[in-house]
Amino acid sequence: MSARTDRVVDPQVQEDLAVVRLGTAFLRRWVDRLSDVELDGPTLLPGWTRRHLLAHVGYNARAVARLVTWAATDVETPMYPSPGARAEEIDLGSTLNPEALRNLVEHAAIDLDVRWRDLPDERWSRRVVTAQGREVPVSETVWMRTREVWLHAVDLGTGARVDQVPPAVLRRLITDVHGAWSKRPDTVVPSLAVLGQETETSTWAGSGVHAPEVLGDLAAIAAWVTGRLPADRWDADLRWAAGSPQAAPRWI
Repeated sequence: MSARTDRVVDPQVQEDLAVVRLGTAFLRRWVDRLSDVELDGPTLLPGWTRRHLLAHVGYNARAVARLVTWAATDVETPMYPSPGARAEEIDLGSTLNPEALRNLVEHAAIDLDVRWRDLPDERWSRRVVTAQGREVPVSETVWMRTREVWLHAVDLGTGARVDQVPPAVLRRLITDVHGAWSKRPDTVVPSLAVLGQETETSTWAGSGVHAPEVLGDLAAIAAWVTGRLPADRWDADLRWAAGSPQAAPRWI
């Protein structure tokens, strides 16, 4: 029998679950505004239509759910059976009729949420392996999905904005991206500073010769580091204390 409330008692996990559910609802609202014809339109991601993006969002929920199943059963259940499986299922999913595609997004999200809800408290520390080969506690899957729902709502290109994403999510995104840059020995890592925050000043130190120093509000910095700030806004929305306006280093 399924639990009626989350079985986890860790307050941080409970807080993270609240944020991912909020993001899932945010994404759903923007998907619901799309007509069936508009599903064929482009997204902010090069080469992907909204059909591709929604197929990815739906199948990503299923892949994350497999990791939760792994933690629940101790039976190794990888996100994907092979490196090429993710791309193959996205291409296939993009050909679904509109009703089936919408159902995929909705039902996969519900299934994932139920698996999180029913996961016993003592199993949230179980280790699983992501598609990138990282070994993480299953609690990390909540953050993995949080990034997907909030950013891909923006990527639909129908009006959702980065500044509508909760500030705590944006800060964690920036930290993730900056950390990924720092692990690459061939990457010049920019220094970042968030301006205009009344209660908190956030900075991320750069490295490398002639590293850019980029300043801006939280949403603009997050949009730039994740590749979601248009080039014609680099100079308008950001300040460049060192270096000239440029694209952020590759994230993923």
